[in-house]
Amino acid sequence: MFFFAWRDIKVRYKQTVLGAAWAVIQPFFTMIVFTIFFGRFAQIPSEGLPYPIFSYAALVPWTYFANNISQISASMVTQRGIMTKVYFPRLLIPLASIISGLVDFSIAFTVLLAMMFYYGIIPTAIVIFVPLFTLFSIVAALGAGLWLSTMNVMYRDVGYAMPFLVQFWLFATPIAYPASLVPPRWRAIYGINPMTGVIEGFRWSLLGAGEGLDPLGVAVSVLIVIVMLITGLLYFERNERRFADIV
Repeated sequence: MFFFAWRDIKVRYKQTVLGAAWAVIQPFFTMIVFTIFFGRFAQIPSEGLPYPIFSYAALVPWTYFANNISQISASMVTQRGIMTKVYFPRLLIPLASIISGLVDFSIAFTVLLAMMFYYGIIPTAIVIFVPLFTLFSIVAALGAGLWLSTMNVMYRDVGYAMPFLVQFWLFATPIAYPASLVPPRWRAIYGINPMTGVIEGFRWSLLGAGEGLDPLGVAVSVLIVIVMLITGLLYFERNERRFADIV
């Protein structure tokens, strides 16, 4: 698993001019676009925070999640060369993607801390929950990735649908807007999106955004993530013996 992860990191930045800076460029420029169109033109509320840091704090865990489900969903197909020659637990491939993605996450998170310093935002005691919501993001990416990677082996349509799925999921998640804009009676349904709890919790624990978390919405998101991981593991385990034959 370590060598898979190390290979992913080296391949990702091999023959690139900017190298690890790409880990920051994607969320940072997305933040600029959101700030111009949603923050300035549309005047979307940002819960008392400067809109750039409001959106960037959400884009850090989101980018980690989106990149991982994209990589994991294609991993079984892209690794067919080694899978058809050597047996090893196939679960190591998505786990390696999860680990290698933490490098990009750490770089983007460092920029977020620098932005907090620039805006004079000092974390409070609730910052201790940041690792919990980071773990929440990791588990959500793994659970969704296991489902998508297994389905992609059998139905290559999944690979074509991934860009649309990620784009749709982006706007269905409270990144450019706060979850408080959703009417209270819809919060539980909105929490079915597992990234709702991740984004709101991450932003709340690090920046103290909003008046507090919606317990029901976060509880629904946590439950969905747990179910998604367990069922994803079972679905992956049931089909992994056939991967080498199908790919």
